[in-house]
Amino acid sequence: MSNNLILSPLAHTWIFDIDGTICIHNGYKNGGDVILDGVKELFAQIPDEDMIVILTSRKIEEKENLIKFMNDNGLRYNHIIFDAPMGERILINDDKPSGLKCAHAINKKRDESLDIELIINKGL
Repeated sequence: MSNNLILSPLAHTWIFDIDGTICIHNGYKNGGDVILDGVKELFAQIPDEDMIVILTSRKIEEKENLIKFMNDNGLRYNHIIFDAPMGERILINDDKPSGLKCAHAINKKRDESLDIELIINKGL
């Protein structure tokens, strides 16, 4: 069963964690990353004009391996931020005067499928 994410037709910024969200948590330490179910399907739904930012606690020394993993799996991105703290990630954004909520946060269980269906609501 997928979760619906209803978005406006405006361009979006996506921020993804890597470990436990896109691939098995710390799998790279055991010889290689393994992509989680639903990730390729979600990335395929993201409009081309959207920006994708990858945020990870992995050290910059893992950059080559992570970029190879992303490319090998056909996962596009605009930026990768390494060495992020391991604690909570906080997103703060303002709403549009129209009432459009400009921040969404999804917490998922570690290493479980990323099962999200995007719905673009042209009325937003």
